[in-house]
Amino acid sequence: MLTGLFLIMIVLLLLGFPMMVPLAAGTFYMMLTGMTFFGPEQGISWMISGIGTWVLAAVPMFIFAADVMTKGHTANRLLDLVSAFAGHLRGGLPITTAASCAVFGAVSGSTQATVVAMGGPMRPRLLEKGYPDSFALALIINSSDIALLIPPSIGFIVYGVIMPGASIGDLFIAGIIPGLMILFMFSLYCYIGSRIKGIEPEPKSSWRQRLTAMKQALLPLGFPLIVVGGIYGGFFSPVEASAVAVAYAVLLEVIIFRQVSIRDLWGLALSTGMITAVVFILVAIGAAFSQTLATAGIPEQLLGPAVESIGTNQIAALALIAVAFFVGCMFVDPIVVILILVPIFKPLIDSAGLDPVHVGVIVTLQAAIGSATPPFGCDIFTAMAVFRRPYFDIIRGTPPFILILLLATVLLIVFPQISLWLPSLGAQ
Repeated sequence: MLTGLFLIMIVLLLLGFPMMVPLAAGTFYMMLTGMTFFGPEQGISWMISGIGTWVLAAVPMFIFAADVMTKGHTANRLLDLVSAFAGHLRGGLPITTAASCAVFGAVSGSTQATVVAMGGPMRPRLLEKGYPDSFALALIINSSDIALLIPPSIGFIVYGVIMPGASIGDLFIAGIIPGLMILFMFSLYCYIGSRIKGIEPEPKSSWRQRLTAMKQALLPLGFPLIVVGGIYGGFFSPVEASAVAVAYAVLLEVIIFRQVSIRDLWGLALSTGMITAVVFILVAIGAAFSQTLATAGIPEQLLGPAVESIGTNQIAALALIAVAFFVGCMFVDPIVVILILVPIFKPLIDSAGLDPVHVGVIVTLQAAIGSATPPFGCDIFTAMAVFRRPYFDIIRGTPPFILILLLATVLLIVFPQISLWLPSLGAQ
C-alpha cells in the first residue's frame, strides 16, 4: 500500500497537477485503503484545524507588507545605502547585490519579492560592468534566498506552527547569524571571482554621499528593528508584529515617500490574497496529509531503522534531516516539504535530543537552497518570468552558490551555536 501511495502522488506530479492535488489524493488513498482507521470527514477536520492556528495570520500580513515595499521606494533606498559603503571594494557590485538582497530580505521576508525588487536594477549594472549573465542571474536568485533566514520569514512561521517547542520569536533571532554568515561567504566568492576576472571596482563614495544614503535609508531600516526588536523585546507577538509591518510599510510608501497610492493598495491586497490562498490551501491539505501519515504509522516504518541506528548521535541525525529536506526542496515547494517532513522526522528529533530551533534553521536553510536549485526551485521560475531568460541560462551559474550553501549547512550542523547563540542570550 505504501508503494501505491507514492506511485499515485508521483504520477499526479508528472501529469502536471499542482502540489495540493497529489497531497489530497494521497490523504484519501490512505483513508480509503484502510492504512488509517480515520475517514474522509476526519481529514476535513484536520484541514480546518491546520489553518486554524492564530500564528498563521502573520503570513498574509508579511506578504502584503513585502508587496507594498516592492512596489514603492524602499528597495532603491536600501540598495543605495549598501552601494555607498561596499561599491568601491573589489567585487563591490556583486557584493552590493548580495548585501542588498539580504537587507531587503530583512524587510520583506520574501525570496520572490527580493528577486523582483533587487534583480531589476542590479542585473543591468552587473552586465554593464562585465560580469557574465549566468553569474548575475545566479547571484541574484541565491542571494535572495537569504531572505528565508533573515526575519521575518514565512518558512520559520510555518515550521514554528507545526513543530512543538519551536518559538517563532526564537526562530527569527536564530536565523540572523546564519544569514549573515552566508552573505559573508557569497561576498568572499564575489571578491575572489572579480580578482580572477580582473574587473575593476566602482569609484569610492564620499562621506557626504554615504551620509545622504544613510539618511534616505534610515526609515526603511527601521522595519527589521521594529519587527525583530518588538518580538524579542516582548512588546508584541509575531502576529502583532506582522500587523505593525503592514502599518509601517503603508506609512512609508503611501504617506512619507508617496510612491504608492491608495488606489494601488487594492491591487496589492488582491495579489496578496491570491498568494495567501495558495499558501493556506497547501497548509490545510499538508496538515491533513501529515496527520494521516502519523495515524498510519508511516513515519515509524520509514525512519524506524534510522532512529534505532542513529540513537543519540546528533550530527548524524541532523545530516539525515538536511539531506532529506535538501532533496525534497529540489522537487517540491519548500512549504510543502516542511509540512510533510517535519512530522515524519519529529520522532528522530526527539530521540536524538535535538533543539527544535536549531533544526528549524537547518530545515529553513534547505528550503532556501531548494528555492534556487534545479529542477523545480521556485525562484528559478520567478527569475525566468522577471528577466525573460530561458531555464538553462538561469541555472548555469548556480553550482558554486549551491556548494557555498551546502558548506554553510555543514557548519551549522557541526557548530550549532552559530544559530543558537542569539536565542540563548534572551533565555538568560
